[in-house]
Amino acid sequence: MVKDIFVIGGGINGCGIARDAAGRGYSVVLAEMKDFAAGTSSASTKLIHGGLRYLEHYEFRLVREALMEREVLWAMAPHVIWPLRFVLPYQKGGIRPAWLIRLGLFLYDHIGGRKLLPSTRTLDMRSDPAGRPLKKLFAKAFEYSDGWVDDARLVVLNARDAADRGAEIRVGTRVVSARRKNGHWDVETENVASGDREIVKAKMLVNASGPWVDKVLSRALGQNQVHNVRLVQGSHIVVRKKFADPRAYFFQNPDGRIIFAIPYQDEFTLIGTTDRDYEGDPGDARISDEEIDYLCRSASEYFVEPVRREDIVWTYSGVRPLFDDGASKAQEATRDYVLKLDGTGRQAPLLNVFGGKLTTYRRLAESALDRIGEAIGEKGQRWTAGSHLPGGDFGVGAFEAQVDGLLRRYPFLAAAHARRLVRLYGTRAATLLGEARSIGDLGRHFGSDLYELEIRWLMAEEWALHAEDVLWRRTKRGLQLTAEEAEALESYMAEARQPPN
Repeated sequence: MVKDIFVIGGGINGCGIARDAAGRGYSVVLAEMKDFAAGTSSASTKLIHGGLRYLEHYEFRLVREALMEREVLWAMAPHVIWPLRFVLPYQKGGIRPAWLIRLGLFLYDHIGGRKLLPSTRTLDMRSDPAGRPLKKLFAKAFEYSDGWVDDARLVVLNARDAADRGAEIRVGTRVVSARRKNGHWDVETENVASGDREIVKAKMLVNASGPWVDKVLSRALGQNQVHNVRLVQGSHIVVRKKFADPRAYFFQNPDGRIIFAIPYQDEFTLIGTTDRDYEGDPGDARISDEEIDYLCRSASEYFVEPVRREDIVWTYSGVRPLFDDGASKAQEATRDYVLKLDGTGRQAPLLNVFGGKLTTYRRLAESALDRIGEAIGEKGQRWTAGSHLPGGDFGVGAFEAQVDGLLRRYPFLAAAHARRLVRLYGTRAATLLGEARSIGDLGRHFGSDLYELEIRWLMAEEWALHAEDVLWRRTKRGLQLTAEEAEALESYMAEARQPPN
């Protein structure tokens, strides 16, 4: 049987395209070599935002599209996306004059169709609580709205919904080769664990492999002299909570770059990101000593209490595949996406996806489906704007009601545990818990508030294979578990993966 579409890559773009296509009635296969969001899509600053700094580079179309998407995505997944206010401290004589910041924020408030998010306001940092953690150099600040997202969960929820709509999802599957044959693609895949190989036939191939997009073109498709993307490394540090305020900070550095300091997982502060060109295998990206020093030094310019190396509890680093537009600096390279269609008519078409960002992934998928329709025939209509991701079928103002409802149904849960489950699974938290009537019904305890019942759910419903998938992408409980607890979880999952005798 010849499938309509074969998608390479289980990041946000690949999963978003697979979901949109499956919802329109296309037959879809998606192959991910490692795990969902194992690369760039889980290494972001975890923002749904217009990109205030992109205005400086005249990326008005990108910023407007992203601003318009904030409330669309919030309504689509209010469990994993929610509003966040940002405080931008201002110092007279700083890198950007006050009038320029005000102009940028005015545009930010008005060009994106904002309806629910509150507008910008000016803060007196001598009296506002946001001023307490900062040095007294900052008497004034601007406060504006953007959004927060659990990036890895956004990806896996798109994959889950794609599967629910009929897509065939293959995790741990590498594309060995793809060749045009008799008007379709013969895609040879390999199961990474078993080594088993298979040929999948598809009318169209979508290369959404993120920072590996050029490598797929050269290695799997046999193309020579491929250079479409500029790899830019972004690194983050996570430290113990630096401030109690629920708002995040937007810090401007003397070199023109910016970093964020964001409340993270209740007990921590996330600081990042860096921007530097990267060469090598994207899977090997690790934060450098230089980047650690940069983030600590930059944040310490603002906080009364310095950020030191010894404060760091976790770091992560990813490589963004920006379309190579010839920009001289990494931070100036476009964050816009580019779609290139190769082959139509009798020749099996190939769609390459370059660049993009979390905030615009849904619009990117719609644009990709427009190109797919041109190439192999249209099916269905645009549908994702008014949809809900799994567990997100409740109002944007009803999160607390969801938590209260879960606690009433499962009174043995601690309030923080119930809140975490709703944050991850939304209305499906009750489906996960099922008939549980006591904490003992949740099964083996692995540490923190992580129990066997949740692990079984993640393996059965969300393709989790290893402890790393659970601890650092599905739940972020890796910040709480010890190394011994993580090893015990890996052993348990390895045993659970074994087929019954």
